[in-house]
Amino acid sequence: MASILANSTRVAFRAGASASSKAGVAGLTFTRGKATLPDLSYDYGALEPSISGKIMELHHKNHHNTYVNSYNTAVEQLQEAQHKGDIAAQIALKPAINFHGGGHLNHTLFWENLAPKSAGGGEPPSGALAQAIDSTFGSLKDFQSKVNTALAGIQGSGWAWLVKDKQTGQISIRTYANQDPVVGQFEPLLGIDAWEHAYYLQYQNRKAEYFQAIWDVINWKTVEKRFQ
Repeated sequence: MASILANSTRVAFRAGASASSKAGVAGLTFTRGKATLPDLSYDYGALEPSISGKIMELHHKNHHNTYVNSYNTAVEQLQEAQHKGDIAAQIALKPAINFHGGGHLNHTLFWENLAPKSAGGGEPPSGALAQAIDSTFGSLKDFQSKVNTALAGIQGSGWAWLVKDKQTGQISIRTYANQDPVVGQFEPLLGIDAWEHAYYLQYQNRKAEYFQAIWDVINWKTVEKRFQ
C-alpha cells in the first residue's frame, strides 16, 4: 500500500509543515499540520473549451476537498490508534490513508499540470525534457498518442503518468489505479486524471475526446521544472 503512503505521508507530512497560499511545483498546502485544499493559479473557466469551468469547480472544490478532509480525518484516527497502541485499528486505516492521501497528492500535481492558453497552456516542451521525450518516444505526438492509449486502457478509475526513474533518470509512462500515488522509485512529472468526474459532465462517455483536448492546456513549463 505504498508503505501506507510513505508511512501515512509521515503522519500529515510531519504535522509541522509550513503553509502556503498557492501550490507551487509539487507543492502541498497545510494549516497547523493538516493538509489543505490548494488554491488554483487560474480561474475555473480559464481552461475552456478543453475543460469546462463547471467541471473544474466541482473537481476542485468538491472532489479534491473531500480527499483533503477524509485524509485529515484518517490521520487523526491513526494518531489516536497509535496513542492507544491499537494495532488492528492502525492496519484498518491503511486503505483510507493511501486513497485519500493519494487523491490529495495526485490532484495537487494535476492542477499544476494545467494552464490557460493565454498563460502558455499547450505550448510544447523544450530543452532537456523535449529531448528526452523525442529520444524515448520518437516525438511529442507519439508520446501523446501512447499516453492516450494508456489512459483508454485503464479499467475503472485511475491515472496515467509521465514519470522519471530516480536512479537512472529515464522517463516512462505508467498507469496507477484509483488514487494510488507515484512514490518510491519514480518521480511524477505529468499526470492525467482518468476518473469520470474529471470529464463526464462535459464529454459524457466520449472520454477519448477529453484525453485529446487536455493536451491543449498542459503546462509543460511545470513539467520541465519537475524533470530538472
